[in-house]
Amino acid sequence: MTDPRSFNRVERLRDGTPVTVRAVRPDDKDRIVAAFRALEPASIYARFFQHKNALSEQELRGATELDFENDVALVVTLGQGDQEIIIGGARYSLYQDRNGQRNAEIAFTVEEDYHGQGIAGLLLQLLIPIARERGIRRFTADVLAENAAMLAVFSRCGLPMATESHPDGIQVSLDLRD
Repeated sequence: MTDPRSFNRVERLRDGTPVTVRAVRPDDKDRIVAAFRALEPASIYARFFQHKNALSEQELRGATELDFENDVALVVTLGQGDQEIIIGGARYSLYQDRNGQRNAEIAFTVEEDYHGQGIAGLLLQLLIPIARERGIRRFTADVLAENAAMLAVFSRCGLPMATESHPDGIQVSLDLRD
């Protein structure tokens, strides 16, 4: 079984920009704060379904101190060392449905200057095999109805997809079983 906490690989965005996709680390707190501050309010709302000015200490710990069994997160970065910045990320969190099946809620954040570069789709494709190795049967995501780009990422991913409309948006369900 692959250990996602050591995940690290170089990829290219659609425009050819080289990026590193790696597991989130506890030392990413300052990078995540900087990435959050760079987001526009609409992107923050699309990710958290509320307006926020900052992440709490508890949210930062939850974002960076993961067990990589129940919670897995990957970030997309530019630069290295002290110059490394986070431009996107995705995480999933395990839950059991009412039938006792292992499912995971998945969420993405991509800095606006990098929208349309394939970051969310890349992260989804990298997280699918990690989740499958851990026996996760389904990804679910809550998406704002107006977030057509994220809905398109899910519909193009190649997995069987179901959607259900709710007052706050659309719940997407992706079947991870082969």
